[in-house]
Amino acid sequence: MAGFSAFETATMSRALTLAARGRYSARPNPMVGCVIVSGGDIVGEGWHERTGDAHAEVNALKPAGKAAAGATVFVTLEPCSHHGRTPPCADALIEAGVGEVIVAMTDPSDDVDGDGIRRLQAAGIVVRSGLLESQARELNHGFISRVTRHRPFVRLKLAMSLDGAVAMQSGESQWITGPEARADVQRLRAESGAIMTGIATVLADDPSLNVRDERFPVLNQPLRVVLDSSMRMPADARMLKLPGDTLVATASTVNAPEGARRLRVPGHADGVDIPAVLGELAALGVNDLLVEAGPTLAGHLLRERLFDELVIYQSPHIMGSSTTRAARTPSWTALADRLELDVVDTRVVGRDQRITARALN
Repeated sequence: MAGFSAFETATMSRALTLAARGRYSARPNPMVGCVIVSGGDIVGEGWHERTGDAHAEVNALKPAGKAAAGATVFVTLEPCSHHGRTPPCADALIEAGVGEVIVAMTDPSDDVDGDGIRRLQAAGIVVRSGLLESQARELNHGFISRVTRHRPFVRLKLAMSLDGAVAMQSGESQWITGPEARADVQRLRAESGAIMTGIATVLADDPSLNVRDERFPVLNQPLRVVLDSSMRMPADARMLKLPGDTLVATASTVNAPEGARRLRVPGHADGVDIPAVLGELAALGVNDLLVEAGPTLAGHLLRERLFDELVIYQSPHIMGSSTTRAARTPSWTALADRLELDVVDTRVVGRDQRITARALN
């Protein structure tokens, strides 16, 4: 990469690997990793392990000790410059006497937005930025979406047969995909600040919408969100008896059943105002939203372009024509009307195929 050496690139890559260790515990904060190098040797490294605890820079400074003086710091996100639950990391680096800070990307949040870099530079510390920036942005796309677009990064999950079916005519749907794919969905849930579905799915399937796989050690269960324009949420729904919070987004004035909170949002003929829901979730600190829903809600998100990423699990079988389709989309009549996608990843998960795609801008 122009302007950066192979060693610097490898060191920032290590910092990104460390940052990813906070995937299940850092939210709503961004995932951040830090590596401190002196004389060509790593003298300290750390990551933001959980919300409320020390940030990556402080965790890296502890093992570095006096060796941090004059050292080069590699950090995946611009050091913070404000007092939150912890003091500013920029001040900690200044006090340690580091000589240079290499930043993957600037922090787009209003609390920082370049101020951390300016504070370091004012203290005489050399700052360079942009090393592996695209990788850093991808790691924290949810955080970036929340602070810049004021809505979470929306990931729509679909599980279907090769011919696009999600249920038989009788409604039978368990299980279309294999155990490996279902375990992979547990990972998606663990990476999400909230999981959203529609009331029709709750009434038909009574889902739990929680993380049950112990391989994904979440600090708190993702917020469960049910879109329910007329408050039909059953009092005996399974999710209401489970650890974690349930939010019912509704236009109704009826109170939510015990175990759930009501979120009043505008309604319309198609249901609740989903952009309004997304804005409210961002205000609650949700970076990444996973949607697991039936064909009506899935179709609405596709039609209105209210998603950022599709994760499609395709199982190697044909379910036939008398089945329920994965998404109820408009009756597009011309190829020009179609929703074009950019496939960013494909891989085999057990006997199924997982396709990850994003809408073309």
